[in-house]
Amino acid sequence: MTRVAMLREQLREAHQFLEGTMEGVTPDQAHWTPAGMALPIGAHYGHIVILEDFGIGAIVAGGTPLFAGRRAGRTGFSALPPLPSPASPGIPDFGEWARAVKVDLPTARGYAREVYEASDRSLASLDEAALDRELDLSAVGVGRRTVGWFLSNPLLGNVGMHCGEISCLKGLQGLKGYPA
Repeated sequence: MTRVAMLREQLREAHQFLEGTMEGVTPDQAHWTPAGMALPIGAHYGHIVILEDFGIGAIVAGGTPLFAGRRAGRTGFSALPPLPSPASPGIPDFGEWARAVKVDLPTARGYAREVYEASDRSLASLDEAALDRELDLSAVGVGRRTVGWFLSNPLLGNVGMHCGEISCLKGLQGLKGYPA
């Protein structure tokens, strides 16, 4: 199995796990904010999907993310989370956005499906050498890293970390967290 094929398979499985974890979430549950610093389920979901759209669509593929193109204004999220930029370096704090964003779950899940399909097409177009291409990720404080590192660490890792938070938030609301 090639590295590209492995990353595609891992990303497909991460999407299945995320969508399985989101199964059964109602709008009220998606917007529920527990005491303390935890953030709502809908915001975690939006962060994962929008970051992937931006990360693969713009950073890896060099194109226009769906949220800025054909899905502009139709992502299911009332606003986009803060994204890293050279003007605002470092990993953005999305807490304020997360507490304010409103999520239309059916529209958001449709947008997510399109992001997943676009991501898979982008990855399918990569050859092995493309994974070794350097990206300047100084805007988020990690310097120069390879495409392969970006896909396997912050992108795939982000899905797993936030799935855990979504699962916990579901459990706090009396729901089953992870899929069977």
